[in-house]
Amino acid sequence: MENLDSNKQLELHFPVMENDEYQKVQDQEIKLGIEQGLDVSLYANPEFNWLQMEQIRLGMQDKVNAALYANPAYSYESMRQIRLGLYAGIDLLPFIDRGFADDDLKEIRLALLNRLPIERWLWEGVCAPQIREIRIGLCEDLDITPYFDSQYNWMQMQEIRLGLEKKLAVSHYANHLFSHAQMREIRLGLESGLDVSAYCSLVWSATDMKAKRCALIDQKKASSTGKTDKKNARKSIFDSLDKKEFVISVEENGNKAYAYIPWVPGNTVVKEDIYHDLERRGIVYGIRHDAIADLIDKRRMNEKVLIAEGIPAVRGQDGWFEFFVRLDLPRIPAPLPDGSVDYVNIEAFEMVDEGEKIVVYHPAQKGSTGTNIYGESIHAENGTEKKPLRGTGFTIAPDGVTYISKMNGKFEFVGGRILITNMLVVREDVTAVTGRLEVDGSVHVIGSIYSGGFIKATGDIIIEHNVENAQLIAGGNIMIKKGSCSKKDCLIEAGGEVSGSFFEAANINAGGDVKANYIMNSNINTRGRVTVAGNKASLLGGRICAIRGVDTYNLGNRLHLKTVLDIGRNELYAQVQAQYAEKREQLLEELDALEKVRRQIRMMCASGREVPEDQQRKVFAAIEVKTQKLAELDGESAKLANMTEQTMKEPVRVRGRAYEGSTITINGISYLLPSEVRRVIFKLRNKQVVMLGL
Repeated sequence: MENLDSNKQLELHFPVMENDEYQKVQDQEIKLGIEQGLDVSLYANPEFNWLQMEQIRLGMQDKVNAALYANPAYSYESMRQIRLGLYAGIDLLPFIDRGFADDDLKEIRLALLNRLPIERWLWEGVCAPQIREIRIGLCEDLDITPYFDSQYNWMQMQEIRLGLEKKLAVSHYANHLFSHAQMREIRLGLESGLDVSAYCSLVWSATDMKAKRCALIDQKKASSTGKTDKKNARKSIFDSLDKKEFVISVEENGNKAYAYIPWVPGNTVVKEDIYHDLERRGIVYGIRHDAIADLIDKRRMNEKVLIAEGIPAVRGQDGWFEFFVRLDLPRIPAPLPDGSVDYVNIEAFEMVDEGEKIVVYHPAQKGSTGTNIYGESIHAENGTEKKPLRGTGFTIAPDGVTYISKMNGKFEFVGGRILITNMLVVREDVTAVTGRLEVDGSVHVIGSIYSGGFIKATGDIIIEHNVENAQLIAGGNIMIKKGSCSKKDCLIEAGGEVSGSFFEAANINAGGDVKANYIMNSNINTRGRVTVAGNKASLLGGRICAIRGVDTYNLGNRLHLKTVLDIGRNELYAQVQAQYAEKREQLLEELDALEKVRRQIRMMCASGREVPEDQQRKVFAAIEVKTQKLAELDGESAKLANMTEQTMKEPVRVRGRAYEGSTITINGISYLLPSEVRRVIFKLRNKQVVMLGL
């Protein structure tokens, strides 16, 4: 593309934003690019903020292919890391596709810069500090498998890494149940040569561990035999010319021994010296005689040579479940070229038949005992058995390891539980003539739902085609693959998520998120978030009441169709919190009644009367269950309250245009959009709705 005239380039139109300074710095970046003779058309786009523009400009200035990262979806920090990677010939784009960004990319780039095989050590959800610990471990040539576990936070990983660097027996504290502070106390004890078994237990807090460690150090000092006097001996000139300087170091918890002979004048180490020191130190197993001979005969000075190696213990394989049904169904719709998502071809569930084998458990294997260089047996841990799977709709065969379906139905594996529920498959359209369908389970309609159709299910409802003026009520999720369009109102109620290609003139009540490619003239009440995907997606008309916010491409339209968003602490939020309060009162009443029973049992026991143990256990177990439910309920209420505070990150996100006349209400504070804006976030700040550029 030919460069535009400088004056014309400076006249590039930007949308009206609330912050004029924001537009000025964008113009400044374009001006700098023109002054440097760059083709600024690559980033002269209002969808880029000025920091993103700067990264593209710097890449063009340094002659790298900035077009690779000139994407408004990438943050400026991600752009920076891609740019720095390009300087070194490193391609970070595959990692962006995997969901990594910003500081994650920085750590990955540094690892690739050092030619470390970081790709195989990354798991979904790993954060930048965790990647850093993996990178440092690989850079130090450590076996990082002891802390390569998503259950460890980065501080726990750091403690294990520090132990590995100092050749400590990290198995004493490589347990995700230990806090990083507890791990630190055990590590410091191992560094001091203490018997950490005295306090290496989950029952001790980090403070307790520190007190016990210090006590062991004091005890060790008190039992010391005293200081050895240093003796100065005169050496003859021949002694100074005939030296025996070498080091034998034992590493990997006594599994390997290395010899190192420094180059110094007169250093005459022979094989007998090496063997004598090995005997003195009790190293008797796995001695590599050929390596010792090679070390001495070829005078391999200043080189670390492996001279003894044991056989490491091999931990047995953990028990594992082999599934004969698919667990990797594409439950998240695939993206289409225009940015929308494909609800039509998604596979929402897996069907199983009665008597079908669905899972087989493979028991844990025994470990293989090893031998260290001292000739001592190294105990090998056996693999860990897994707990049996729980759930509904299946039975376990007499062999104790085979899981078999009890019915023809829908298979789900959620939260580690197998759920096989009844699934009614309707192979025709549902109309008023069909009558009311009420199902204890899920419903899969191969056709469409026309006017007067009614379906109520305790599970999910999946519609392959369209829905007109109908009523759908589900305890789980509702998916309408081709969408819902009604001349009159259509009622859709779900305890979980509602999704479909589009919704027009629909009344939607959902406990989870609402997702579509297009929503028009609909009234939506959801405890979750409304997401309208695609580069041409629009949310226009109607009233959206969403506790967790809205994410759309376009909001409203040029005809100023009335579009109202009510986000955060709205009427629905008040209803949900009222429900929590009501459930809490009920739980407190039930707990109070159980506490009275427990006090009666104690009084009866104190008076010598016998109370069956089963009865006592049932009461105590019921109290524990109710207490746990109360804690979970309080947690959910607090989570909802925290989520709707003024600091909510993106209450309303508009990736395209927000048109004049749209009303945005956040936590009861309203804002009527006076003019069209592009690529903005509406959020609450100091009890006012403000706009921030994307």
